[in-house]
Amino acid sequence: MKRTIIAACAAVLAFAAASSAPVAQTPAHDIKYVQAGRLLADPSNGRVLTEQTVVVVDGKVSEIRPGYVGGADGEVIDLHDSFVLPGLIDSHVHLLDELRPENRFDDVTMSEADFAINGARFALVTLKAGFTTVQDLGAGDGGDAILAIRDGINTGKIPGPRILAAGSTITPTGGHADVHGYRDDILHVMARTSACNGPDDCRRATREQISRGVDVIKITATGGVLSNTAAGLAQQMTDEEMAAIVETAHRMGRRVFAHAHGLDGINAALRAGVDGIEHGSFLDATSIKLFREHHAWLVPTLLAGDFVMREGQAGRLLPAQAQKAMIAGPLMIDATRRAHEGGVMIAFGTDTGVSAHGDNAQEFALLVRAGFTPLQAIQAATTMGAQHLNLDTVIGRLNPGFAGDLIAVKGDPLTDVRQLEHVSFVMKGGAVYKR
Repeated sequence: MKRTIIAACAAVLAFAAASSAPVAQTPAHDIKYVQAGRLLADPSNGRVLTEQTVVVVDGKVSEIRPGYVGGADGEVIDLHDSFVLPGLIDSHVHLLDELRPENRFDDVTMSEADFAINGARFALVTLKAGFTTVQDLGAGDGGDAILAIRDGINTGKIPGPRILAAGSTITPTGGHADVHGYRDDILHVMARTSACNGPDDCRRATREQISRGVDVIKITATGGVLSNTAAGLAQQMTDEEMAAIVETAHRMGRRVFAHAHGLDGINAALRAGVDGIEHGSFLDATSIKLFREHHAWLVPTLLAGDFVMREGQAGRLLPAQAQKAMIAGPLMIDATRRAHEGGVMIAFGTDTGVSAHGDNAQEFALLVRAGFTPLQAIQAATTMGAQHLNLDTVIGRLNPGFAGDLIAVKGDPLTDVRQLEHVSFVMKGGAVYKR
């Protein structure tokens, strides 16, 4: 009997202890109901739905429901008067700076910290313009600032678009991404560690960029418009150097994108196996064949060509820059038209930083001038852009499981693509950055 009483008391105490223990709480989910008057959820099919609700849970699209629905468990976002589509992708930007007369002195007056402050500001401007993902193709020597911005955005410390970064551009000594026009002793101090000479040295430069944590490799196969040297726009990097870079990068899991204006450099880079060409101003029928054979992408950067041509005409470029701008700028629309008609895979990219950050969407109208329909131009900045960046299971569509990246405009961009220059709402990863 005594043992029974003791056992009963122990049971009561155990029950009391269990009752007073804290009950595990199910974490609250961040739910948003985005009610869209018109919705282009998957630009690849061009199907526009009306009166739909995109349900975003913990930063990802959960489902799309017909009608305007909501719930007490989440925030309702009223976009009944808007056209909603996935967040835009710009595959060629330079976030750390913006073209201005003082650029020539930046390398000797600004620190990496200064560039990082610039980049953080321009990243937010870009995001608010509707670009929720960008690829930064070339920063200063070492590329520390852009990598820090990328990582700061990824960890939620600062706002900005998702960034893939190339770090410092790999260039031949004296090439487009090197330093020009200073005294020899100044040039020695400012020499790029990413400048290389010969296949072995270019392997070294590639490995160094990868060791710093870059996502992709950027090379300058040809001369460029804004380098302050009268070196033209033809091939500058040798075939052997490009082949060494591509082989090294691919072995280490990185893709290679080549700045290339001149025909010889375009075709040599494609034969070397690069994954994409930036600009492509002088491409020809052989280039189009090589693009298709090598499954390579073209990022036309029509906005940059149009912008530098206007700057050159207005006398706001240095003489060596202006001469090249007047050659390359007028060619780019036609080159893009021929590539598009020839079946080349084309992704949206602007080279912004040449033009002003936040003006990225001006590229859409230029793509339409080059023969794209408005839908095809949007695809270049969504589904095709995602495929180009190898992120097509993450962004570019508003399918269940994809990132909650979406934007809205008031008009219909399928009839007037310039509506995308006036984005009224931006969400990235379920967080609202512009209303």
